[in-house]
Amino acid sequence: MDKILNLVGRVLYSVPFVLFGLGHLMNAEQMGLMVPAYIPGGVIWVYFTGAAMILAAVAIITGIQTRLACFGLVLMLFIFILTIHLPGMMNPQMKMMSMMALFKDTGLIGGALVIASISKK
Repeated sequence: MDKILNLVGRVLYSVPFVLFGLGHLMNAEQMGLMVPAYIPGGVIWVYFTGAAMILAAVAIITGIQTRLACFGLVLMLFIFILTIHLPGMMNPQMKMMSMMALFKDTGLIGGALVIASISKK
């Protein structure tokens, strides 16, 4: 039963990353506007993070390099918090959306750490 719960949990955790990743790849130009101007590369980072999310989701579902994928997600989400969500909270018009995104990414970081802690590879 634990193996089934583990698999279902990993799949459910990974599905949003597949969807977020596809969203990044399909809407890169619009999402590129969210990349802070002080970060060189612009839209390249949107493509990179989209592909990284999809690859991490596949790794988590298949159990191949799961710990590495989870730690990569933790780093990426933490960077999102520092570079997008926290600065967004300084803008009164974006404060609520940024706060919700910050809480979402914080929860996703927690989930990634739990999955990494129970993964053998």
